[in-house]
Amino acid sequence: MNKELGVWTYEDCALVLIDYQKEMFEVIRSETDAELVELHARLLARTAKALGLPIVLSSVGVAFGFNGPTLPSILADLEGHEPIDRTSMNAFEDETFRAAVEATGRRRLIMAVLHTEICLTLATVQALKDRYDVMFVTDAVGGRSQVAHRTAIERLAHAGGVPTTALAVTTELFRDWAAPAAAPALEVIHWYFTEAPKLTDAVGVAEAEKQAAAAALQGAT
Repeated sequence: MNKELGVWTYEDCALVLIDYQKEMFEVIRSETDAELVELHARLLARTAKALGLPIVLSSVGVAFGFNGPTLPSILADLEGHEPIDRTSMNAFEDETFRAAVEATGRRRLIMAVLHTEICLTLATVQALKDRYDVMFVTDAVGGRSQVAHRTAIERLAHAGGVPTTALAVTTELFRDWAAPAAAPALEVIHWYFTEAPKLTDAVGVAEAEKQAAAAALQGAT
């Protein structure tokens, strides 16, 4: 039924977050700046936890001293999930990572990975070859240049990956305001509607949405 609908649900997918490390953020030069990429990665993490999605978290080169660890802000939103550190830029070449993905039991992967043109591309094309469905989150990733980022997105779409954005993921996974999943999803959306305007006005948040979000968060404290 899910495939016939063409939409994804929280019951049939897992979230994969890869390489959200300081060194990766420092060189983002594509359409979504580093602060907003970080916020969108946190939105995905909070959505996954709210809706009970399996989560696979990975870093690259920490043990070898090439890179620092996953950002503390993202780790704080993923309490209980330890990053799988790798040496390969293609995460699916790491046996521990591959086993963790397989252990989720899900064949649909929502993937957000830095950088777009390297680790996201390599992991996505490998996952597609291995017969996973892959949705990649274009505003939770970034490249070393706009050309690199945009070319990678085109490559991934041609390969069969599905481009989406972070807030679109949250809303697609529950879709129905009367569904049981709407309440926890709405808490995450309220959080996002208070945080996004602090960083940019490029994300549209209506005044009524800001007020509703502020009231909801105040009521929860």
